[in-house]
Formats: sequence, structure tokens, C-alpha cells
Amino acid sequence: MGKLLLNKPQYDQCLLKMAQQIAAAAPRDCPLAVVGIRRRGEVLAKRLLPLLEAAGAKPAHYGALDITLYRDDLSTIGPNAVLRGTEIQFDLNNTWLVLVDDVLYTGRSVRAALDALMDLGRPKAIRLAVMVDRGWRELPVQADFVGLNVETTQQNIVKVKVTEIDGVDEVELV
Repeated sequence: MGKLLLNKPQYDQCLLKMAQQIAAAAPRDCPLAVVGIRRRGEVLAKRLLPLLEAAGAKPAHYGALDITLYRDDLSTIGPNAVLRGTEIQFDLNNTWLVLVDDVLYTGRSVRAALDALMDLGRPKAIRLAVMVDRGWRELPVQADFVGLNVETTQQNIVKVKVTEIDGVDEVELV
């Protein structure tokens, strides 16, 4: 059993705060695209869409990104890798793209996501939104929009749970 970091109301408040920050930062002169990293980042990105619209920034595009083949540990995963597919049905070029993930830790998933996005086009800018930033970076990656910053040890696990996958919305430190 872990320590509960965010309950449902706190979780919802973090998403709302992120949406308001994104809406305030989004330029009005280019299309806003929201892309979630599969799996939980995809769910969080979908949830941000109506919150962004309510905050005055209507996303023009939404997509989901599978980074499996871009991971730097793919050779160790090997045949256990599960491909879920990328669903980006729009031109990334000249979009102001918000990449969404659940937890920012080493930065390796974000690096893989950036590689995958660059293979698909050239956005005007890419910003990173994460529900939890837990520190311990191995690469020079920083989130632009963060729901919760939490101090952890390298042995801790941060679990961002979403109702669609886990049956509950909460964040737990294990």
C-alpha cells in the first residue's frame, strides 16, 4: 500500500490548473494540437480537451502517440513490446503542440516521444504537460505544465491512475 498523493477532487483540480496554464500560454496565431503518450498520457490528453476549450483555447487537433519503437530500452523489452499504434490524423507542421504524459521521471519517454513526433512533421513548438514531475532526470527534459511536483527516491514508484484503465482517478506514491 502506498501513500495517496492526490484524491479525485485534487486530481481534477490539477488537470484544471494545467488546462488554464496551457490556454494562457497557447499562441492564437497557430493551431493548437494536443497529443497524449499512450496509455495514461492519452487519457489525460483527452480529458484536457474540454478543459482547454472552457479556458478559451480550443484545440484544433488531438492525437495519441505510441513510443514503443522509439524507446532506448527496446532491445531489452524485445518480444514483450506491445504496439498500440500512433493515431495522429493531422499535419503536425506549424502546430503549437502540447505533449501529455502521466509521470515525468528520467526524461527517456519524452525523448522517445520527441523522436517519434519529428518523424511525423515539424511543429512550430512542442510543450510538455505532465500530471506528476517526480524528479531524477537522466536527460535534459523539463515539463512546461505540471499538475504536481513530488519529491521521491529512485526506489519510489509514482502511480497515476485513471478511471478508464484503473477504475479510479488518483495518484499514489509506492
